[in-house]
Amino acid sequence: MGNNQLNPVMGAERIHSIDVIRGLAIFGIFFVNMPSFFSPVLYLNSNTWWNGDLNQWTYWIVDIFAQASFYTLFSFLFGFGMVLFKERAVAKGYSFYPLITRRLIVLLLFGCLHAFFVWHGDILITYAIAGAILLLFHKAKPLTLLIWALVLIFVPNLFLGGMMFLALMFEPELGAVMFNEQLALKSAEIYATGGFWEITIQRFHDWYYVNNASMIFALTVTLLPMFLLGAFIAKKKWFEGREEDLKKVKILWLISLVIGVPMKLLPYYTSKNAATEYLQDTIGGPGTSILYATSIVLIMRLPLWKKLLSPLALVGRLSLSNYLFQSIVCTLLFYGYGFGLYGKVELYIGFLLTIAIFIIQILLSSLWLKKFRFGPFEWVWRTFTYAQKVDIRKKTIR
Repeated sequence: MGNNQLNPVMGAERIHSIDVIRGLAIFGIFFVNMPSFFSPVLYLNSNTWWNGDLNQWTYWIVDIFAQASFYTLFSFLFGFGMVLFKERAVAKGYSFYPLITRRLIVLLLFGCLHAFFVWHGDILITYAIAGAILLLFHKAKPLTLLIWALVLIFVPNLFLGGMMFLALMFEPELGAVMFNEQLALKSAEIYATGGFWEITIQRFHDWYYVNNASMIFALTVTLLPMFLLGAFIAKKKWFEGREEDLKKVKILWLISLVIGVPMKLLPYYTSKNAATEYLQDTIGGPGTSILYATSIVLIMRLPLWKKLLSPLALVGRLSLSNYLFQSIVCTLLFYGYGFGLYGKVELYIGFLLTIAIFIIQILLSSLWLKKFRFGPFEWVWRTFTYAQKVDIRKKTIR
């Protein structure tokens, strides 16, 4: 068996709509992450930190269209990708377990470097852990994956949401307990004026504030079911553009519309509190993420939309590098050891900045892919996964 038998998915083997969905996910995640690059949103109520109509409108747009919809969409893609990865490894006669173990370990290492030396809001550590849990299901039949996904999304989250409604009847100020102005001001000062080491210590505190023992539960009821749903769709091959699967994708689109949109808007037509916001994120987020994914699969069949959305595929093909690029650029822009703009940016300015940086990412991705087969971080990841040097340069035809 030759060493060059197992190569990364290239060219015609790639599913174009999946690259577009991946690019959209990177864009949406950026909108949600941006405020935490330049403000201590971890510890405060965004509604009270910024004033003015422009900031309020920006908050609503991100809350409705992006919050909890895109990290769940990326989780869906992760599960989808793992099935494709396994199918390809097995088809080439390779053992799946050594490959996937190395792949997840390298992702975990990337996550640790990112979380503790760049930005505390890292998601890669969580994906590596959830990926390891997903291995328990990799031999499962599609129906088993679907049942587990639906049970994990709806049962614990509807139960907890209901319990929160009950708690709010007795303690209306329940949501305010989550905010801590003192911690917010302390972290804002360190990020704005601190040196690299001081900020690194604060980064660890902020990471641990979110990723403590309760993370395992959150992981199980938010990310894992989306991993399972992605694996289900990959095994059923519904997103590969076959005519016979079109009706199934349309039904999935309709179900996600009926469930996702009302739950996403729940705090806006009822009352905004801890319970409605919890259901907005845990049910509405996954619902709208599938709505986005199925919408792209359907509209990519139209030549005009395929052309309009193709720039997203460029970013999607380099998704890991682009995700890390956003953190590196923004922390240098806002932190004390960079340009020190932390705490000096309005929410709507951050929104516009997100769009500007993402346009730059599209241009850079396009230039990069002219010469290289995949991104720099993808190259490191693949090289360690396959335990052999993977050729990054495109072969020139002479």
